[in-house]
This record gives sequence, structure tokens and C-alpha cells, in this order.
Amino acid sequence: MSDSTKRFSNRVEAYVKYRPGYPAELLPLLENECGLTTASVVADVGSGTGILSEVFLKHGNRVFGVEPNREMREAGERLLAGYPGFVSVDGRAEATTLADHGVDFVTAGQAFHWFDRPVARREFVRILRPQGRVVLIWNVRRKESTAFLRAYERLLLTYSIDYEIVDHDRVTDAVIAEFFRPDSCSLRTFENRQVFDYRGLEGRLLSSSYVPGPEHPNHAPMLAELAKIFAAHEEGGAVSLDHDTKVYFGRLTGP
Repeated sequence: MSDSTKRFSNRVEAYVKYRPGYPAELLPLLENECGLTTASVVADVGSGTGILSEVFLKHGNRVFGVEPNREMREAGERLLAGYPGFVSVDGRAEATTLADHGVDFVTAGQAFHWFDRPVARREFVRILRPQGRVVLIWNVRRKESTAFLRAYERLLLTYSIDYEIVDHDRVTDAVIAEFFRPDSCSLRTFENRQVFDYRGLEGRLLSSSYVPGPEHPNHAPMLAELAKIFAAHEEGGAVSLDHDTKVYFGRLTGP
């Protein structure tokens, strides 16, 4: 799809069930390094179904979940309906619709690589309070650390539609440093593991925007290959999808 905001419209259910969450170390990091408190107001930009938003809501924060994709946004509204501090916003990184200087944190989980970075930067500066922080987070799959993960990566390279183009690994440390400049940012990395039976592994694969859907000729061969990979590498009926959770954080000032 040419419009990146529509990429996940038909994958919402799989996204909710099978995407990884965020490690327990995230909140203590932001408390100790960025001054996060329960009174902090958070704009979670590209909030999707609310996986990252819920981390802050459980902490007691008021969270504006800014999401341009209607299906993802509505899923987030359903899943987070029990949190009085959640506000769902039909907006995007480049035009959040939020008030000037009204939030203490801008966060983006698995989303920054979709943004028009110069325009988003100006928007984040506009909505952040003085001394506010930007926190960019990715769960980065370890592609080479086990035989299973190497086989899974080969499957993606073989059958995906545009994996190499949209892979968030293309957003390098240098790209992120340029986004924060003239300010600087820090990086912390945490381990994050998902353990799946075959059904869960298939769901995790199909939650990705770059894999072919049921209408595509590569869909059935891809799933057949996935089943072979699972059978070759499972232990006790499960495989591990290992990630490094990378957390970039810093102030954002200037024009």
C-alpha cells in the first residue's frame, strides 16, 4: 500500500494477539533518567492498538493515543476503555491535533520509522512542555542468534512483499541522532522474548504488514515453509522469538 497509515488495517486481530509487549525495565528507566511520574502526560504517537499506551496507563498516566489508522485506533479504544486516563486521537505524527506545550512525553513504539521526520520533529517540539522528552522504542528481532531465527529471517526475505524497504532496522543510530540534533539522546537496550507454539508463530508472522495476505500467491507457500521451520526447530512444542528492546530518549528543543 502506498499509504503507510493503512498498512495494518486487515491485521488488527493478529497484531493485538501476537505482537510483543515491552519489558518491565522500561518504566524504571524513564523514572530514573527522564523524571517520569504518575502526573506526567504522555502523547503516544502511532499508538496502534495501545500496547505501549497501556504501559503508561497502568502506571497512572494520562495518555493521548494518537493513531491515524481507523481500525487500529478503534481496537485501541476497545482494549483501553477501562482506563479513565486514555484519550483516543485521530491524528498523526506530523499533525497530532494536540494543544501547544501540553505533554511531558512524546513516545513512539514500533512507529517512528513511518514518520516524516522533519515535520514530526517540529510537531513534537510544538506539543512538548519545556524539558519534555521524546522516547522512541523498537522491539528489534534478533535475526542471527539461533538457527530458528536465521531460518525465520530467510523466510521473510523469500516471501515478503517489501520487508527490506520498510524494516525498521533501516532507521540507524545516525538517523535518530540527526532527529534529536542539536540535542542529544541516550540508548538503553533490554532483552525481550516471546515463546510461541505453531499457532502463535503463524499469528505473529501474519501480524506483519510486509507479509503476503491470503489473496497473494506467496501466502500458502510461505505458511508451508513456516510449518517446516517450526517442525525443525521446536523444543517442547515451542520456539522463541528473541528481541532486543531499544529505547532512545532525550530532550527535543529548537526549531
